[in-house]
Amino acid sequence: MFVTRNSRPNIVLLMADDLGVGDLSCYGNHTVRTPNIDRLAREGVRLTQHLAAASVCTPSRAAFLTGRYPVRSGMASAFNLNRGLAWLGGSGGLPTNETTFAKLLQHRGYRTGLIGKWHQGLSCASRNDHCSHPLNHGFDDFYGLPFGLLSDCRASEVPELHRWLRVKLSISTVAVGLVPILLLIPNFTRWFSVPWPVIVTFGLLAFLFLASWYCSYGFVRRWNCIVMRDHAVIQQPMTEGRVPSLLLKEALSFIDRYKHRPFLLFVSFLHVHTPLVTRQKFVGRSKHGRYGDNLEELDWMVGKILQSLDREQLANRTLVYFTSDNGAFLEVQAGGAHLGGWNGVYRGGKGMGGWEGGIRVPGIFRWPTVLEAGKVIDEPTSLMDIYPTLSYVSGGILPQDRVIDGQNLMPLLEGRVHHSNHEFLFHYCGVYLHAVRWHQKDCATVWKVHYVTPRFSPEGAGACYGSGTCSCVGDVTSHDPPLLFDISRDPSESRPLSPDNEALFDAVVKRIHAAVRQHRRTLTPVPQQLSVFNTMWKPWLQPCCGTFPFCGCDKEDDIARNA
Repeated sequence: MFVTRNSRPNIVLLMADDLGVGDLSCYGNHTVRTPNIDRLAREGVRLTQHLAAASVCTPSRAAFLTGRYPVRSGMASAFNLNRGLAWLGGSGGLPTNETTFAKLLQHRGYRTGLIGKWHQGLSCASRNDHCSHPLNHGFDDFYGLPFGLLSDCRASEVPELHRWLRVKLSISTVAVGLVPILLLIPNFTRWFSVPWPVIVTFGLLAFLFLASWYCSYGFVRRWNCIVMRDHAVIQQPMTEGRVPSLLLKEALSFIDRYKHRPFLLFVSFLHVHTPLVTRQKFVGRSKHGRYGDNLEELDWMVGKILQSLDREQLANRTLVYFTSDNGAFLEVQAGGAHLGGWNGVYRGGKGMGGWEGGIRVPGIFRWPTVLEAGKVIDEPTSLMDIYPTLSYVSGGILPQDRVIDGQNLMPLLEGRVHHSNHEFLFHYCGVYLHAVRWHQKDCATVWKVHYVTPRFSPEGAGACYGSGTCSCVGDVTSHDPPLLFDISRDPSESRPLSPDNEALFDAVVKRIHAAVRQHRRTLTPVPQQLSVFNTMWKPWLQPCCGTFPFCGCDKEDDIARNA
């Protein structure tokens, strides 16, 4: 079937979790097998300078959904601790006044579905208000994890969430807990004449510290690792080994149900985030251990979705897009083995501010008969560009009451223009501007300045192994004058320029400074969704299947259980 760009295509968005740009064969990795993702690149357009708006998932996904820098929606943090939503029982989340691309397409008559990870919040004031739920942000169907996958979801793994909190609370528990114990020793209270109300108070405090420690780790799996269908909790805690199969089944079912009308399907994979849950038939198949096995299973799942489009004769009228939310996680380890991916030649990784390895991600578009097969584009592009691009191909109108930072990619993808509309891209770490990229108009040169860079631990390691994730503020290095790189000639950011070896140094830095001032004038104060209060666990907001706090259920049938 011949399709023109004026047709309203079906749209399938495929997003991996923590996938390194250097992990895929089509991006130069010759030791891993990703034939289905490679097929997408071979049959479509591959972007080599595709960039996330943040190097961690919650703000990056907020920018992807809204086409706006996460600081504009309050989905960026001022604290190192709360760079993403940490609890489903928190009150922060994507604000209701933000308009996602799903809502735009819903208004254009698309059936919209999200299968997989959300991680944009759930409720605001009560357990069932679902103010930040996917169904409140334009999705007609939701099946998946309102939080996401993390190591705490598997009892055998090293806990990932708030590791440092466990140690500090343990110390506090011991310190405070010793007080009532000592006070119970014969004659001890007489020596210090401590009233019994004080003893009881200290005992209660010790209990609260102990409860906080236990809830942070003993209950993380039950609180955060759940599966929902629309508003209903159907697995609590989730059976992690079954979930990937269930997600794939739901994605294929969605295509089958809505194949006769325009649809938007956003498949937000759990792969390749730890704990790297992989079905048995893929275990031990790759050259890269658990991570490689999980990656090859991801590729197989992509293949199953492409096969479904082929089988239903939908391929020619479906725009397929593949990407990752941020770069590979370099610090993640278990038993001394590295469990993260590879960011190719690019420096840094997940959580590392503006370094390329944390923000440069795969970007592949396929739309047969509309986009040229095998085309490669080296221009700077962004995950935020998906928003205006989908609005354009669906015949929608962008909101006029807010700044949209993304650019419509269709002219570039179709070859009607050869230069990205992004002159400047701003690379944040939380609410802090760490780096800026300047793509000179009508020129191939891409300059990049770093005002702040994370301080690696141990020094010179290239990552932050001591703390798990690099800091955005505090334990960082500020640069004045800023570090300057020519990304077009030095993509690995290994050769900083200076006035001594670059005649344009001062002019480039001055021009970027002016762009930063202009950009900051477009920012307006908004409620901070990732504040300490908003990210704290609140019992009255905790999703629960059954009677709180004894939450637990599994409503999947036996067929799904054995899938």
